[in-house]
Amino acid sequence: MSWLVSLLVLSGLIFFHELGHFTVARLLGVYVEVFSIGFGKRLVTFRAFNTEWSISAIPLGGYVKMKGQDDTDPSKKSYDPDSYNAKTPFQRILILLAGPAANFVLAFILYFVIALGNPQVLAPVVGDVVKDSPAYVAGLESNDTIMSINGQKITTWKEMAKMISEAKGAIALKVDRGGYLKLITLKPKLQSAKNMYGEDVKKKMIGISAAGVMHEQKLDFAGKLKYATDQTAFASTLIFTGVKKLIMGDVPASEMGGVISIVKITSDATAAGWMSVLFFAALISVNLGVLNLLPIPALDGGHIMFNLYELIFRREPSEKVVFNLTIAGWVILFGLMGLGIFNDINRLVG
Repeated sequence: MSWLVSLLVLSGLIFFHELGHFTVARLLGVYVEVFSIGFGKRLVTFRAFNTEWSISAIPLGGYVKMKGQDDTDPSKKSYDPDSYNAKTPFQRILILLAGPAANFVLAFILYFVIALGNPQVLAPVVGDVVKDSPAYVAGLESNDTIMSINGQKITTWKEMAKMISEAKGAIALKVDRGGYLKLITLKPKLQSAKNMYGEDVKKKMIGISAAGVMHEQKLDFAGKLKYATDQTAFASTLIFTGVKKLIMGDVPASEMGGVISIVKITSDATAAGWMSVLFFAALISVNLGVLNLLPIPALDGGHIMFNLYELIFRREPSEKVVFNLTIAGWVILFGLMGLGIFNDINRLVG
């Protein structure tokens, strides 16, 4: 059942991406010939809104085929009034941006729905205290709840960790210990740690771990909107940074995952409950939006790059150059997909 949910989530995210392209293309008067979820042999086909809609056998993506646009052969063009090529470069860029934009909008909606359900967050409750650490020396104990730092109220472990890492000198903690309030002063120490990308970094810490206590994050309507906005922005930054680090070699290629990882993690999220599924779906939606903006010719970002060239230089790029770059783009994409699947299999076997 969980694998079916994984497939539905992935297909739904692809559908919204392609729906963005479809909607803006139709608004700009472009005839959309085919709207497909998946590639390969068509399993289900029907016609509606003057477009052929299909569900295909390989659910690893999707596409909208507009009149005058053919990624398999960029030289096949049509300049009829209702074709993609008859539109201005700016209009084409709007069509291309609509897909990733739809994924960002969908992620915002999913995060907002999560906020409506009062998401669980990690409470600032102390678990283990490292011996001889600043927290140990100052007298912090397991199960202490940190109420405020330097007079500023905190409600989550994330808030607490951020304030400690940004501290200038000593900090004053108000602690709830079994119903009694205590004031503890200590000075965070710069220590080695691993960030979310597995890199060695230096950060200020006090030597405690979380007890794993969760509580509901109660938000008003404005807070829910802020939560959705912040989460969408954070996920976008996270993925942009991850891609940059992967390209620069700061993160090894072995860390990259493929479709098997996506399905497995979605499956695990399904077992954890609907909130986890929504959270992971939102993250993957942002992922799709960001990755499709990369300047790889087979992706939206590559097509945007060609149209920007035409917009700036007032001429179309050479057909030969477009064709060769598109082929190279497909090679890069299939190479990355193959590497992701190879890493997935290695992780499963290992």
